[in-house]
Parts: sequence; C-alpha cells; structure tokens
Amino acid sequence: MSGRAIYPGTFDPPTLGHVGLIKRALDIFDELIIVVAKNLQKKTLFSTEERVEMLKASLGADLTPRVSIDSFDGLTVEYAKSKGATAIVRGLRGASDFDYEFQLNMINRHLNQEIQSVFLMADNQWFFIRSSAVKEAASLGADISDLVSPLVAQRLKAKLGV
Repeated sequence: MSGRAIYPGTFDPPTLGHVGLIKRALDIFDELIIVVAKNLQKKTLFSTEERVEMLKASLGADLTPRVSIDSFDGLTVEYAKSKGATAIVRGLRGASDFDYEFQLNMINRHLNQEIQSVFLMADNQWFFIRSSAVKEAASLGADISDLVSPLVAQRLKAKLGV
C-alpha cells in the first residue's frame, strides 16, 4: 500500500504506543498526517497546541518529511478528503476498541466510500496503554517515564501538580 493516510486522535497525552503505531503506519504509507482532534465533546487535559508540540517532541528524529502534524475539528472523512488521503489509520488494542472502531468505520464508509480504514494492532509492549490510564497513573504519582516521551512525562507532572 502507498499514498497518503491520516492518523486522527485526541493524543491527550501522546504515548509511546501512539509513536509505535505512527512508525508502523510509515511502513505502509508514503506519507502520514497525524491529526490532533479538537473534539469539543471530550474534555482534554492539554490544549490542542500542547498536544501538537508533545507529538513533535515524542517523534523526535522520526519526524521526517513524510510525517506532518495538524489539528482539526469536524468530520474525519472530510478532513481526509481535503488532504487527498486515501486511508484513515486507527489503532486497536482489544475487542472493545474493535467494537467502537467498527461502528466509526461504518459511519465513515457511509459518508465517503473512497476513504478506507486501516486498523493496526498495538505492539505487544504498548497493548495496555491508554492516554486516560497514563493520566490517572501520573496523577497518583506513578512513574510513567517508560510509557511516554520525557517531555510528555514532564508536562504531565507539571499539569497535574505531582
């Protein structure tokens, strides 16, 4: 497979699981646009700008000309179409993710059949990571340095006051 894909998400905060999925998506696609959702229905800990900055820092040297980071609010398939993307990359950790992503895929396919969904299973070492669980663990003083980039760990501690 080749071409351009988008990888949308809230990324609140970005984890090493996200980074692993981005690297694997680049094995499949020529170009990947990471899209930080400005989802007004979700209460985020970090602003959109902070999440974009943390993603850039988390990718570090892996932030190549083949990867760009953007933000949006609206329909994912409309964003993908506006950027000439042919696929939406989504990560799966288990059955509950599949149920949610399956429903989302069906809606997206109804809205635009030209945009494909590509599901990648989480890497074994990141299978258990969810941004919400990382935030909760950090708020309770847990060491999350092996789950997120150093900048994200620092920002979490500062934001949570721990």
